[in-house]
Amino acid sequence: MSAPATSLREFLQVLTLSLGALAMPLASVALGPASTAPASTPQNGMADVNSALQAGQADKALSALQSLPQNEAGSAQAHNLRCRVLFTLQRWDAAANECEQAVKLNDQDSMNHLWLGRVLGEMADNASFVNAYGLAKRTRVEFERAVELDAHNAEAMTDLGEFYSEAPGVVGGGTDKAATVAAKLDRIDPVRGHELKAAIAKQNHDLGTAERELRQAVSSSAHPAPQWMRLASFFRKYKRWDEMENAIQSGMAAAERDRHSSVALFNGASVLVKANRNPELAKKLLQMYLAAPNSTEEAPTFEAHVWMARLKAQSGDKAGAREERAAALALASDFKPAQELKF
Repeated sequence: MSAPATSLREFLQVLTLSLGALAMPLASVALGPASTAPASTPQNGMADVNSALQAGQADKALSALQSLPQNEAGSAQAHNLRCRVLFTLQRWDAAANECEQAVKLNDQDSMNHLWLGRVLGEMADNASFVNAYGLAKRTRVEFERAVELDAHNAEAMTDLGEFYSEAPGVVGGGTDKAATVAAKLDRIDPVRGHELKAAIAKQNHDLGTAERELRQAVSSSAHPAPQWMRLASFFRKYKRWDEMENAIQSGMAAAERDRHSSVALFNGASVLVKANRNPELAKKLLQMYLAAPNSTEEAPTFEAHVWMARLKAQSGDKAGAREERAAALALASDFKPAQELKF
């Protein structure tokens, strides 16, 4: 069983290997998970859409969008919300169409450009190499535009900096550019600044600095549970299993004390699933996330149910796996990974 990965990261790694000597010194740092701050505060009927989106109720969100008055249904905000719902369903082409409409209707909204960039990055991983190359360049352009429109948009700065740290020079990447973004993030969001500097250090094979920066992110954060899980992911990559599980335990404890950090439980389960270790702890983390009052589109609840279904099936609990699959489809009937589960 595999956990979701940032698809743009996977494409950039392939691009790096393929371009070889044609590129500038190439990056090898993994992009972090895409963050999911809303484009703007929803109003009126769109508040219901956003609430359903955050709760992982994709079908309900799409139905609410269809029920909007005509003047609202065609707005940039509605297209952005529809894009984000489709993004959680991993329907990249349809999501891109909606995000492009949002940008067309409101080219001055930083988050519209950021979301279009995120979708283009996902599309790159599912395209032919020639098309993916162009999609990666478009991704960079959208991230840069998002930062240009709002120099204090820490979400956009983070995505742009991670793109720079991962991408080869021929598509506009470079650690010098990433370092410039990190310096700006230090003033706006120091925790994200530490995380980006860790990514740059990893690209430079300076693992000691990378670990120190990740630990600084933990100690600097008012809500450190997600930073603990990011540190755990670092340990996973280098097969430092005991330290990985210790970090996950610390992240779990931090999340239990902080209702705003429930997404860290989902992220910790992801680390364990990717490492193929401690499935019982992974199930516990997912159960805690599903029971938490604050879910988020960054970690769709229907996807958590799919992971639970796979974990239960692996342990021989086929009836429980079928229940989890049904729970996922009840929230997102069009979610292909849930449709494809067979028990």
